[in-house]
Amino acid sequence: MLSFKSQTALAVVLAAACLGTPALAKDVVIHAGHLIDGVGKTPRAQVSILIHDDRITSVEAGFVSPAGAEVIDLSNATVLPGLIDAHDHITGEFDGGNPIVEAVTENGYDSSYVSVGAAWRTLQAGFTTIRDVGGQNEVVIAMKKAIAKGHIPGPRMFVAGEPLGPTGGHGDPANGLDSELSHPGWTDALVDSPEGARRTVRAFHRQGVDLIKIMPSGGVLSIGDNPDEQLMADDEITAVVETAHSLGLKVAAHAHGKTAIDKAVTLGVDSIEHGSFADAESYKLMKAHGTYLVPTLLVGDTAMKIARAHPEQLNPSSAAKALRVGPILLKNLGDAYHAGVKIAFGTDEGLAPHGDNGREFALMVKAGMTPIDAILAATAGGSDLIGDAKDIGSVQAGRYADIIAVAADPLADITELERVQFVMKGGVVYKAAGKPVRP
Repeated sequence: MLSFKSQTALAVVLAAACLGTPALAKDVVIHAGHLIDGVGKTPRAQVSILIHDDRITSVEAGFVSPAGAEVIDLSNATVLPGLIDAHDHITGEFDGGNPIVEAVTENGYDSSYVSVGAAWRTLQAGFTTIRDVGGQNEVVIAMKKAIAKGHIPGPRMFVAGEPLGPTGGHGDPANGLDSELSHPGWTDALVDSPEGARRTVRAFHRQGVDLIKIMPSGGVLSIGDNPDEQLMADDEITAVVETAHSLGLKVAAHAHGKTAIDKAVTLGVDSIEHGSFADAESYKLMKAHGTYLVPTLLVGDTAMKIARAHPEQLNPSSAAKALRVGPILLKNLGDAYHAGVKIAFGTDEGLAPHGDNGREFALMVKAGMTPIDAILAATAGGSDLIGDAKDIGSVQAGRYADIIAVAADPLADITELERVQFVMKGGVVYKAAGKPVRP
């Protein structure tokens, strides 16, 4: 008969299995044929990555096989850190349906079920971390917790909750609807004064967000607002930034127009999302303030294609805005990159299907980035922007064992990152030889 201690240990293992939580306490070594480590720009040949439980303990030259360690042979592959998508919306996915109908017939329960499959596909694509910059607070915070506890598989999540913006601005759920329609949650993220901004940031922090997202300019896929215009007042932006920073939260700013970009940067936001109509002056300001650009080329490319083929599938006024803004995003990234602005990889998924995140890389290279710098934007850049470089974004001792591999050299063909063959997150393998692995 099993002892009490043995019974307890068995119960823990069985409980973990039932919850989808892998039992760890093991040593693993990965033999990497080539390693892009997220630290330097030059790949290393024939190295061993030693892992204990969920962390990397060392990276050693040559192929070593410590006694008792499980060996994962990736000696014919290129190994990289788990990728980071710094602009994702995991709880939503475009399905070609009528966006107005969906706005008034679906709720957080619907999006929570969408998010489970979206998280799995994102992880399978090699993205072991995402920064979710827009979703219903209760849903994304619960999703983050469920993944962290191992209840469902998915990427590590850093979440903003609902974006803060002004009444009638980009992000106001009531835009374009009957003015007599109402919903208890539609005003939760609307801020029309510095006092309201401070109160909302504090409330979101209390709920458990990791950062704050603001909407200082109009948008593309929203109804009626103008991407060129600054819609949040300076004092509202200042109140958000000062309050968020006092609580240890970073601030991401959705901004298309130059005025909103320049003001948001000057007032201290940590990243500009999209940045469509930035110019040389904007890039100079971003460099001076250390502000990241998250260019989101994939959403621009996808929106253009939908606008041309099926404009009726977008919100009213969105197709015309998509056809105007989409091509500008490529030029903006190229100009910002050559000006020396810090870049972090971000897709703005779910307009494109979750799991297609890797398509952003080819667009970044098309815009003028070198393949290695595009990769670093999705590794070291993403971890620095998030503020967790001690844990993610590189393959070195002390970091989480978030490791992926592709069959060929992504520096020769960046589209290799659309065909990830191996995925490990926190020492647990979720994909091997191109096939999903359910823990």
